[in-house]
Amino acid sequence: MDLFSTEGQEKTFEAISLQDGEILFMRNFFTSSEAKNYFELLQNNINWKQEEVKFYGKTFPVPRKTAWYGYEGFNYSYSGITCFPEIWTNELLEIKNEIEKFIPNEDFTSVLLNLYNNGNDKMGWHADDEKELGINPTIASVSLGETRRFDIKHKQNPELHYKFELTSGSLLIMRGALQHHWVHQIPAQKRVKEQRINLTFRTIKKNL
Repeated sequence: MDLFSTEGQEKTFEAISLQDGEILFMRNFFTSSEAKNYFELLQNNINWKQEEVKFYGKTFPVPRKTAWYGYEGFNYSYSGITCFPEIWTNELLEIKNEIEKFIPNEDFTSVLLNLYNNGNDKMGWHADDEKELGINPTIASVSLGETRRFDIKHKQNPELHYKFELTSGSLLIMRGALQHHWVHQIPAQKRVKEQRINLTFRTIKKNL
């Protein structure tokens, strides 16, 4: 099912109530010029890393570059990788504060950034359900640069699946029990030639 194929003019969310979760989507969170400006700033000012993962005793590079920023002490582990936060940049704080205007009572502690060089870079099926995120975490995802497809499917009922075109300047929010019952991915798209930066803002629970 292809959602949000038409662009709205008003800066409001479209709410999608799913079985065991909810998605909010705002295509025009940033204007094209704002998105272009943030993309260039993050491309040049972020300390991007090429992480590696072990699989069946072999080491492979993660098929994208990543970075972890946030408040001191809010570490994060996923796929065998432990991230220690770098200090917020001005641009990241600006984006964080703008998102929080639309989500009452949310104060994100950290952000995971992904840099996809082209359509060969991808992210496999997964859920953001690490223990540090607690129960029913809210994940706010901002897309900058090239449009990429975002797939989501239910863990127990794979017939429940959706796809989104994440355009530059869009904001997608996953909340409720979504991370416990659904998985999502950014698939490879061979025809995509340009870069995309994705920022996923999260709240780490330090007492877990």
